[in-house]
Amino acid sequence: MTDAYQDIKSKLQGAITALITPMTPDGAVDYDKLASLIEWQIAEGIHALVAVGTTGESATLTMAEHSEVIRFFVKQVAGRVPVIAGTGANSTHEAIELTTHAKAAGADCALLVVPYYNKPTQEGMYQHFKAIAEAVDMPQMLYNVPGRTVVDMNEETVNRLADIPNIVAIKDATGDVERGKSLIKRVSDRIVVLSGDDPTALEMIKYGAKGDISVTSNVAPKAMSQAFALALDGKFDEAAAIHDTIKHLHQDLFIESSPQPTKYALHKMGKIDQGIRLPLVWLSEAYHSVIDDALVKAKLIES
Repeated sequence: MTDAYQDIKSKLQGAITALITPMTPDGAVDYDKLASLIEWQIAEGIHALVAVGTTGESATLTMAEHSEVIRFFVKQVAGRVPVIAGTGANSTHEAIELTTHAKAAGADCALLVVPYYNKPTQEGMYQHFKAIAEAVDMPQMLYNVPGRTVVDMNEETVNRLADIPNIVAIKDATGDVERGKSLIKRVSDRIVVLSGDDPTALEMIKYGAKGDISVTSNVAPKAMSQAFALALDGKFDEAAAIHDTIKHLHQDLFIESSPQPTKYALHKMGKIDQGIRLPLVWLSEAYHSVIDDALVKAKLIES
């Protein structure tokens, strides 16, 4: 394994924010607000950032926008924390193109979701990720989220892919701790295992996961980064005490399709304008009070 692959593996840990893509009310990417969010996240102690993941509305950005947001991200972060670029697609050709752009932009790692909608077999998944890894020489992270993609990459497929040198990590968003424990035992000697499920992430760290790619840290980066740093240091009681102050957000921020609740929360906190792209819409008014109350409980806004 090259030194570059080893280096990024050591940095893929802690609380990692899958950052939303802020937009103006007419749906254009709001780069001024994106810069402000990045600066706030870093100042609050977040350990790494994901650009244009699922939470970043990757499905509704054009290819050109997708690549430009990654480029902007890398420039704004300026090496202070790792930038993980969401470059997955259900077309292998498209994923290779996006990953190529991410490498050219200087991203530290690519995040590649299991192909969605067309329901590939396990062999199809293996060949998809193998082809991208061989086409683009940069660190790459697998992303298994069956609740979004419908298909589920099994442990044996991950085990096969873990032998490919530039596949350095997996984001496991199954939310199944027992399954996560088995995966960690099987592959953590070769690749980093990260949780992608906020409610179970601390428990996963107890079994060897190195961190959490989080939605909640969009709105509570300080608490999440502190809690996960403590957990990685083996201080689970202290980590839990901090985590308890914001853990209700893990459920509330999914009260409607993500990132609708998260965007509303950040708007309520004064961080972004009211912008989102169809087919997603602004959070239903019936749920505004739920998010308002959750933010007050977390001491992120005043009542």
